[in-house]
Amino acid sequence: MLLVVVAVPARAGIADRVAATFALMAADFVKAFQPIEAVVVSLEGPEIFLDVSGAGGAQVGQEYVVFRKGETFTHPLTGRPLGRYEEVLGHAQIVRVYPNFSAAVYLPLPDTPRPRASDGARITRARVRVAITPVYDLTAAPSDVRRVPFMVAAALEGSRRFQVVDPIAVSDMFASGGLRVEEMLVRPERSARAARHLQVSGWIVPMLLERRGVTYLDVTYISAITGTALISRRLALVTANAAEEQRFPWEPRPED
Repeated sequence: MLLVVVAVPARAGIADRVAATFALMAADFVKAFQPIEAVVVSLEGPEIFLDVSGAGGAQVGQEYVVFRKGETFTHPLTGRPLGRYEEVLGHAQIVRVYPNFSAAVYLPLPDTPRPRASDGARITRARVRVAITPVYDLTAAPSDVRRVPFMVAAALEGSRRFQVVDPIAVSDMFASGGLRVEEMLVRPERSARAARHLQVSGWIVPMLLERRGVTYLDVTYISAITGTALISRRLALVTANAAEEQRFPWEPRPED
């Protein structure tokens, strides 16, 4: 009896296809984290209401820092006012957007007073620090997607809105076996604790899944505050094209 073994190659250029697909959705993540200044206008139970609408950039899933302005501080020599002290009270996650305002779930910090009307809320103007997990691949086909976090990081860094933790350092966390990518999606306490360790505002979790023969890229942003998913985008992988071919000898081949 002759046994014939046929090697099944990895899906050609899958990492490049994932990166090209993420490039189509990257603008949505950048838009969701544009700097916004808002004011608390009302409170009702666990929710607060902000004076920012969809026209002003509000989106479901955004996370704001809620703060209270304090005393003015001045220049020690000239006495000229330079600004006001701020006390961070907690965070607000947008759950509904109306024509003239937004509703948000309020998440207080320990030992802080409850917000009141006229307190401030903002999405920082500073670059948002995030970590990218390894790809969570739920497809049955063999593929090598180890390059994907680096390619996603390059796209986010290129927007100049995000600061991305070194993907190698993040990969080492998961390679040790103490943390699994799927836990980031279903165990909020684990993802929040790991985020605090890396000092990031949130996680970017890329996932591959297949539905009726079509492979999709699903990318989720997870809050470092609550460990819950706030923003998610899903697109079918773009098709392979000539741009994926090996252009130089030192580049990875299309098999990844």
